[in-house]
Amino acid sequence: MLTLVLLPGMDGTGALFAPFIDALGSQFSVQVVAYPTTGALGYAELEQYTRAQLPKDRRFVILGESFSGPIALSLAASGPPGLEGVVLCSTFARNPRPAFGWMLSLVGVLPVKLAPTPVLSALLLGRFSTPLLRSQLAAAMSKVSAQALRARLRAVLSIDVSAQLAAINVPMLYLLAEHDLVVPVRALQHIRRHLPAVQVAAIDAPHFLLQAAPAEAARAIGEFVHPLQGMN
Repeated sequence: MLTLVLLPGMDGTGALFAPFIDALGSQFSVQVVAYPTTGALGYAELEQYTRAQLPKDRRFVILGESFSGPIALSLAASGPPGLEGVVLCSTFARNPRPAFGWMLSLVGVLPVKLAPTPVLSALLLGRFSTPLLRSQLAAAMSKVSAQALRARLRAVLSIDVSAQLAAINVPMLYLLAEHDLVVPVRALQHIRRHLPAVQVAAIDAPHFLLQAAPAEAARAIGEFVHPLQGMN
């Protein structure tokens, strides 16, 4: 059985994967990588942190959600032993909103911990929002320090792993949220220019795809991974 290694979104806690893991059932062995909740760690440090936790004695597929897409791509490009595939969810290889690049110099003073839950919910969940999802979102964000959130926002604004895409030689699936207000479809189009063979599953969901449509995501990933299960 393949192991599905889950790399979390901006909160980094991994707690928001719970509905998705439940929907997966017994399809996979699941490993969640949770990032440190404090410290100014950018992509380079978090990639190193994640690499140390990859399975050493079994085959696996990496799933990079939102913020973690560049980490999943960088790891895949290095060809770690046992890697059989990559799943990208609502994510990017470079800053998905280049028009906001000017914010980079202001990240240090942004009140990242003061964003009200209704605003985050509208942006991340939209019409798919529920009281339970809002509560889970607020709980996850409350665990992460302002320093850590600023470092991750700064990392997103400056990241570009496009040059590494050509080195990826395992199958890839992109889960496209059809109502994503955070990562536009051009992020997928950019990846496809470098990797035309990437498979795409469009799902009726907001940016928080795995949380709002866990069953649909689990089904799409199951169909993607099934041919890989029997590979040596």
